[in-house]
Formats: sequence, C-alpha cells, structure tokens
Amino acid sequence: MENTSTIEATQETELVASAMQTIMDEHQRLTAQIKSDEIAALMPVINKANRIFLMGAGRTGLMMKASAMRLMHLGYTVFVVGETTTPAIDEGDLLIAGSGSGTTSGIVRAAEVAKNVGANVICFTTSPTSPLATLADYTVTIPAAQKQARDEDVSKQYAGSLFEQSLLLSFDALIQALWDIDGSTASELWKRHANME
Repeated sequence: MENTSTIEATQETELVASAMQTIMDEHQRLTAQIKSDEIAALMPVINKANRIFLMGAGRTGLMMKASAMRLMHLGYTVFVVGETTTPAIDEGDLLIAGSGSGTTSGIVRAAEVAKNVGANVICFTTSPTSPLATLADYTVTIPAAQKQARDEDVSKQYAGSLFEQSLLLSFDALIQALWDIDGSTASELWKRHANME
C-alpha cells in the first residue's frame, strides 16, 4: 500500500499536468482567433521607426520588457517607458503599448503624448474599442478575458494570465517574422546580448 506522501505526490503531479493541458488548450483556442494580418501590419511600421518605446503595467509590463529585449537583439533602438534613461518620444518614433483593458490611465496618457508629438502608436489589447485602441494607429486584438472579467468560458486562469501569455507569444511571432526577413544569424544577434550580467 502506498504511503500518504506518495499518494499526495501523485495527485500533485496529476494536478500540474492537468493545469498545463488547460493552459495549452486555451492557447490553441485563442491563437486561432488572433489575426495574423494585424501582427504582420506592424512589421513595416517597426522597420521605419526612428526609435521604439515599449510600455505596459504590472505583469503585462514584464511581457513588454521581454519584447523590448528581443527588438534590441534584432538591432532596433529600443527604450522601455519609465526607465530612468528613457528619453522623450518624438516625431518619427513609435510607442508600442500593451494593456488588456486598454484603459490603464498612465498608458492612455502616454499614447496621447506620443500622438501629440507625431509618433505612431501600436497597442496590444483585449478591447479594440478601448480608449487606448482608439488612440492607436495599429491594434492587435487578443481576445482573452480581461483580469476583471473572471470569465471562465474564456480562461480558467487567474486575472489576465491568458492575455499576458498570449501577448508574449504574439510578440515572439512578430520577432520571429522580423528576424526571418532580416536574415541575421543567431551569432550576430548574440553579439548584442548583455555581457555584464
């Protein structure tokens, strides 16, 4: 007869496997709804931008920082809004903002500033009619539940997790496509990787 700790370990393993399958299933459903043409439309905008600024709040902000690093590896001039060394945005620049709700006040204000100086704005959001999407020149809609919605029909995960994960995956698809066109080798990109870690 198995002891209690072995039974508990088996149950925990099954819970983890089930959770992983739930998350993967949600992404399979969501990916089928994300419009590849919305992401593809960003490629020429990114390529013609003088400088690129990325912004998001909370965990979405972490996804945007990861995306900023990938753009830097490809050779773009990239800044994360809110860092102490980030300069003023200007005409010809690009702001890429991530916000599930599209209503986060600081991000909406940043988009207004960008538009006022003549910069382009891209947003990733769940809501294509949100204030942020209305300001944006280009919108990628990720039809995940907003963190306030708690809609288990869309996601069983907690508080916007599906949006944040899908944002990173969508941006990585964009990075991969940009890299395919760029034609640089992985070794060339590696030269830009941080060497003071």
